[in-house]
Amino acid sequence: MGINRFSKDQQQSIKSAIKKSELLTSCEIKVFVEDFAKLEVLDRAAFQFKKLGMHKTALRNGILIYLSTEDKKFAIIGDAGINQHTGNEFWDSVKEIMLQEFKQENLTNGLILGITAVAEKVKNYFPFEIGDTNELSNDIAH
Repeated sequence: MGINRFSKDQQQSIKSAIKKSELLTSCEIKVFVEDFAKLEVLDRAAFQFKKLGMHKTALRNGILIYLSTEDKKFAIIGDAGINQHTGNEFWDSVKEIMLQEFKQENLTNGLILGITAVAEKVKNYFPFEIGDTNELSNDIAH
């Protein structure tokens, strides 16, 4: 299922949430979806983070929301620039928001709420600046 679990409209809603959220912050937010985590979920998220080149953003402020749909696991990881300003409570609070939706099988809404919450939380550390360029595609990776 993976990405196919989301309709074209749902995929567009997620992509729009990323675009809207990136107008609040200079952070680069990416969503990655696959059927099964082939490793421990944090290890798999870290692997995809690197594979997607998210560690190459100018301010080291990439954020990946990773979701494996069939084994119902997810993780949120941020690059070194973000982790300088945040702690585990930061990520745990976003994960809790998403988990409430995921438990009700509302994957799209869970992702959108997570994307929005991340942007709200990091905008004080990494505000959007005029001329900021979108360093990573807003498309859902899979």
